[in-house]
Amino acid sequence: MNPLRILISNDDGVFATGIRTLAAAAAERGHSVTVVCPDQERSATGHGLTLQSPIRAERVDELFSEGITAWGCDGTPADCVKLALNELLPAKPDLILSGINHGPNLGTDIFCSGTVAAALEGTLEKIPSLAVSVASFQWREFSYAAKLAMDIAETSLSSNWPKHLLLNLNIPPCEIHQMGSLAWTRLSIRQYQEQFSRRIDPRGNTYFWMAGEAVKDLETAGDGPKEWPSDVAQIEARCPSITPIQPDLFWRGNISDLPEITK
Repeated sequence: MNPLRILISNDDGVFATGIRTLAAAAAERGHSVTVVCPDQERSATGHGLTLQSPIRAERVDELFSEGITAWGCDGTPADCVKLALNELLPAKPDLILSGINHGPNLGTDIFCSGTVAAALEGTLEKIPSLAVSVASFQWREFSYAAKLAMDIAETSLSSNWPKHLLLNLNIPPCEIHQMGSLAWTRLSIRQYQEQFSRRIDPRGNTYFWMAGEAVKDLETAGDGPKEWPSDVAQIEARCPSITPIQPDLFWRGNISDLPEITK
């Protein structure tokens, strides 16, 4: 494959091991790599944009492998990709990668994910984009996830990558010899219990800390081929999950099921 122009972002910030591992893996394959990512953690910011304050970006090449151009930005992940595409990059990239995220991005949690939002910015600009996550907050071995992400990206670019397709890759937190086969998956419907922890501060005032545990739903999933497993079930089986996503959120149910509207 000819060298690609690759833009990499994330939501864990410029100091995260995942993004540095992914950038190094892409550069080692001979691609031209530019990183534009938040200067600190911006997890769970979804597709938020900064509108009420300026956005600043600073070169941080020294944090990455030789030959990689890197910027730390004080905006959201979506800000970072917008800024890169419109101001920082000399040419449109061939590929956008987001991650490697420290933690899962499964099911309907993608609506809150800054990692997925960064990749989605690329999809909206008709640039092939892939979000990649290791499905554990404690796991810190990212080399295989980086290799798998690059293999999938290069293979997909060589065959058929539709303009409005976002690929969401999740890798189970286990050794390679314990891992099953990669498969296409559907998005799970993620629900949480005990979402907030009520606490009292030193002055006696009540505050709330968002917590909550995801209810493991291995069966329920949205649209897609019914023979495909849900992404949560795939990860629970210690198998990498790849889910095709598109930004079009239009209703796909029966038109007759819509509520009746009167003037």
